[in-house]
Amino acid sequence: ALPAAISTGKVLQVVHAHTATIANSTSTTYADTGLTASITPSATSSKVIVVIHQSVAKLGANTSGNFKVFRDSTEIGGSIPARALGYTGDSTEIYFGMAFNYNFQDSPSSTSSLTYKTQFNNGGGSTGTIRCQPDSSQSYILLMEVAG
Repeated sequence: ALPAAISTGKVLQVVHAHTATIANSTSTTYADTGLTASITPSATSSKVIVVIHQSVAKLGANTSGNFKVFRDSTEIGGSIPARALGYTGDSTEIYFGMAFNYNFQDSPSSTSSLTYKTQFNNGGGSTGTIRCQPDSSQSYILLMEVAG
């Protein structure tokens, strides 16, 4: 066994998930995007590195997408820079590709199963639509447990 100082930072497990299921929002109320993954840390001192690539499109004028990331029912990461994506007055469909990219080191202090997920809304609150996984494109989430 390695001394604790040397084993800190070691990747203990990796969980990867993806979805191609289309999710739409026309509301300012946040809803699940369908992108989710669960991990069970092996120690309360472990960190969980969260990496997200979410595909997004917008349909309609004055429409933008806002995103949040959750561990179970807790929003993590605080204020996510540039979380309002794709605002434009153009009324045509605009596919942004992997527009929401997010990386965060979480300290859950838990050895229970933890579920990470994204939520989104239509930040413009207009008649337009924000679409995740447009045309059944893939969105990805990667969780890495790192020894703390």
